[in-house]
Amino acid sequence: MLLIAGIMMIAVNLRPALAAVGPLVAMIRDSTGLSNTMLGLLTTMPLLAFAGISLVAPLVTRRYGIPGMLAAAMGLLTIGILVRSIPAVFALYIGTLLLGIAIAFGNVLLPGLVKQSFSKKFGLMTSMYSGAMGLGSAVAAGITVPLAEGMSWGWRGALAVWAALAAAALLIWLPQLSRSKYVRPPGSYKQAMKQLLSSRLAWNVALYMGLQSLAFYVVLAWLPDMLQGRGEDAVFAGWMLSLSQATGVLGSLLTPLWAGKRPDQRSIILVLIAMEVVALFGLIFPGIGPVQLWVAMIGFALGGAFGLSLYLIVVRSSDTQTATKLSGMAQAIGYSLAATGPFIAGSLFDLTANWNYVFILLLAVAAIKLYTGLGAARPEEVALE
Repeated sequence: MLLIAGIMMIAVNLRPALAAVGPLVAMIRDSTGLSNTMLGLLTTMPLLAFAGISLVAPLVTRRYGIPGMLAAAMGLLTIGILVRSIPAVFALYIGTLLLGIAIAFGNVLLPGLVKQSFSKKFGLMTSMYSGAMGLGSAVAAGITVPLAEGMSWGWRGALAVWAALAAAALLIWLPQLSRSKYVRPPGSYKQAMKQLLSSRLAWNVALYMGLQSLAFYVVLAWLPDMLQGRGEDAVFAGWMLSLSQATGVLGSLLTPLWAGKRPDQRSIILVLIAMEVVALFGLIFPGIGPVQLWVAMIGFALGGAFGLSLYLIVVRSSDTQTATKLSGMAQAIGYSLAATGPFIAGSLFDLTANWNYVFILLLAVAAIKLYTGLGAARPEEVALE
């Protein structure tokens, strides 16, 4: 029970520090004078950290073990959130980089830990911890503006509050350091990476995760600004982001459970992509239905795709070590791709002053995601020699 509680607390911390930024973009822009392109960098920097750290995380973990690295990650996350809230623009970016590094370790190591500790129930555990990640994101997106305005904390105070949650996760996780024994896995890390990079299945898993993350982080970074550009106030826009994250929780909870009942997940890919495309058209043409419906649909589709991508890492791996290495490879490639999303979206709006071009970009991403997802969903396994 302590292990499950620790996993849930770590998982719930892997999104609030990022989700809190989107609803505050207008306040940060007014306070600092930063352009949309530079504000997009605030979301892009953690993704670049995800990409870089994901490759080395399995290697570092060979030395210190999963429990130790997760404890270090929660400590670094606490520090990064606090540094980001220091009243200086350079601290905003340094703190963002630090918390991105911390979250990257959690992203990579949780799938391997689930494979190792819950080998017969990894569908259920993947559902639980991906749902916890979505829950953290939804709560952060919803209460950030009320904290900044209603509580008069300002945007820096509204960002700093999440350090308390990270510190709590560290305290709950500490018992695992004495309860867990770590044995260094055999085999060459370099050779394992070569095998993964030559696997078409591994590439499909990585690209599906990357394209899903690209769409997710574009919505996370810019949905409030998109809605405010259509005349909505900041509180409503923040709650719409929260709605997308809340339905994302539902998607990330249900999809791994659904996927776990069948060896072939291609039909699930088709359903999620269809839902995403319909929602994007609804956002492009807001007169055809309430914005709440389209926001809820895209949230469910992206949340479901995220839960499914985590599930695919585990179910397509033959053992714990393969799951950890595939997780590192998939997230390194995936987040390298995803990192371009918020930056391109912000730059595209700066050039065109029209958010519909960003929605069209997301439609193109969905088409490619369909192709890679169908490849990743085939009932096969990656096995390392």
